[in-house]
Amino acid sequence: MEHLDLDAIRLQLEERRDGMRERVDALAESPELGAAQGFGKRIGDGTVEAISRMTEIGVGSSLEEGLARTERALAKLDEGTYGICDVCGDPIPPGRHQAMPDSVLCVECAGAQRRARDPRRR
Repeated sequence: MEHLDLDAIRLQLEERRDGMRERVDALAESPELGAAQGFGKRIGDGTVEAISRMTEIGVGSSLEEGLARTERALAKLDEGTYGICDVCGDPIPPGRHQAMPDSVLCVECAGAQRRARDPRRR
């Protein structure tokens, strides 16, 4: 069985968490003053800004989800349960943690969770 270097994983997760926090904070800042001036006066006015802001909102949501996963993985390291699936309690293979250090679910439970959120994946 492969051995996980928990210190290296912790460092990687902490760096990832800090980077995501910075990005979330940057996206949460208010748009520059005047960015929306003229919005909607003519067809197409502000379209780029509106699409950009909608994209930022989607990216922000994705970052927040990733941040929550990363913080949960760090908490599991603290609890001594890193490598154990949060749902079924089975061990998570080391290869999965090497590929996705923030994994807190085994492949089967992660797939079931994705299918529950998106019925088209059934």
